[in-house]
This record gives sequence, C-alpha cells and structure tokens, in this order.
Amino acid sequence: MTNDHAIVVEGLHKSFGDVHALAGIDLVVPRGSVLGVLGPNGAGKTTAVKVLTTLLAPDSGRAIVDGRDVVAEAEAVRRSIGLAGQSAAVVDELSGRENLEFIGRLFHLSAAESRTRASELLESFGLTDAAERRAKTYSGGMARRLDLALSLVAHPRVLFLDEPTTGLDPRARNDMWAVIRQLVAEGTTLLLTTQYLEEADELADDIVVFDHGKVIAQGTADDLKDTIGGDVVEFTVEDKGTVATALRAVSGCGEGEPSATEEGEITVRAGRNGSAVLLEVVRRLDKSKLTVFGLGVRRPSLDDVFLALTGHKADDDDEIEGAA
Repeated sequence: MTNDHAIVVEGLHKSFGDVHALAGIDLVVPRGSVLGVLGPNGAGKTTAVKVLTTLLAPDSGRAIVDGRDVVAEAEAVRRSIGLAGQSAAVVDELSGRENLEFIGRLFHLSAAESRTRASELLESFGLTDAAERRAKTYSGGMARRLDLALSLVAHPRVLFLDEPTTGLDPRARNDMWAVIRQLVAEGTTLLLTTQYLEEADELADDIVVFDHGKVIAQGTADDLKDTIGGDVVEFTVEDKGTVATALRAVSGCGEGEPSATEEGEITVRAGRNGSAVLLEVVRRLDKSKLTVFGLGVRRPSLDDVFLALTGHKADDDDEIEGAA
C-alpha cells in the first residue's frame, strides 16, 4: 500500500447467517480515479460500500480508506469520506438550503461557514432557484442532486456513490453524470456501484465485476470487452413465444450457446467472424420461418461481458444481500 492509493481492500469477508455477502474481496483504488463496481442485486456491492464507509464491520480482512483502517480508525475515516446511498438522505420537510446547512453544522462548521458552503453547492448543482423550497417538492433528479451535494459538504477526499442514478430518467441521469465528471476533474476519488453498464463505461477508469460476493473480473472497460472479443450478432423475435425455437435454430452458429432475454432479444457471440455468422443466422432463421427485427452485428458491450462471465444480465435479481 502507498499514499497513491485512496482505497485498499484485502481479503474482506462479511456474512449474514448462511449468506456470504463478501467472500474475500481484494481492491485497490488509486487517488483521483473512479472505480466502477458492477454486479446484480445481491452480488455484494452495497455490503462492500457499507464496510468501507464504517457502517458495517467486516468479519475478517482489512480495508484502508484514505490511509485509515475502517475498523480501528473509523471516526477518522468518516471525517474524510462522503456517501450518497441508494436512498436519498434528504429531510423532506427542510428546504434544500436548510438540508445543506444542517449537514454543515453536523460536521462542526460554523453557521457562517455552513451558509457559505450551502450556497456554493446549490449553485454547483443547479439548485439555486429551488433553494428555499421544501425538498419534498423536488423531482427525483433534483432530490438525487441534493443528496450528492449533501455528501460533499465537508469536502471529502473519497466519495462513495451507491447506485446514484437508479430510478432516474435518462435526462436526469445525464445531469448526474455531468456532476460526477466535474468531481473527478477536481481530484475526488470515487467508488461507484451501479447496475447500469453504460454508466460504468462512461465514468469509470477501472471496473470490477462482483458476483456472489467475489470479484470475478477486473480491468478497464476495453480490457473487459476484450475478454470475450469479436463481434456479437443480435436480433429480437417478433413473437416472444418463439424464443425457444429461435435459440434452437441459431445454436452452434457462433462461440458458445446463444442467449435470450425476457423481451425476446437473442444474442450470438460471433468471435472474429461476425459477417459469416450473421449470414448463417439469417439462413437458419429463414429456414425456420421465424420473423425477427433489429438483426445486425455489433461490437461487444459490458453487458455482453457480464453475461459471458456470470450467465445472466447485470440487472437480473439475485439473492438479497443480507442486511445490505
């Protein structure tokens, strides 16, 4: 471990009864970088965040955040971090400004310092016009921006964002991405958990993939995409009742078995022979008299990587994360 690392995790374990939420996690996050943590519900993402932010004690292993041990020096860790969890920590009956000033006082800022910091954050997050309105009148996107602003009141050096854009519409999500990019540009270290693979692709310097409490893959987005390589042939059946027939029809066309979603979208891993596999898929679909749309070849996405690694999509439900 060096001073260049904002987060270091070694052999972290946490169980809830028979559920092993974390089964030996190892992570290193350089200062000023963004680590994206991917995984389905129950993979261990939120449990890891709770341990790293001192909300849960690990059963074993070691975690260092901003040079401090999360168990032995929990109070010091809390002084140097910010956390925006899955549920907004906003007091609905207070205005946006009052929420920020309240948090400032909790961090022992003077009344004047709290007012100044509140004004700075309201402006930075585009909330100045709504500053005096009660938070319960805010839209979902505004509430999430206020929640992120609350986590920044004390100028944290390390920020944890646990699925910060879940439930937001595309425009609000893009607004949050712009805010996160600005934080990174200013030197903040971020650990970002998400089920949106596009989000990790857009924001993260490095990505780790969690499944069943373990890290099953790690690298840049391009590194992970290279693990499955080649092209992907994709199409959607017109009649969802014909999914099984379509899967049988294109079985053996590419590398490994084809996969399908509940919406009837079928994916065939084509390797380095995308055009040839596409032609074979067309021939077989025609022979089976199946009607499809959206048929084409594309480069693999992080979703394809996750499917190849785990056998299921990143947004599929999994075992619930104990107390997480």
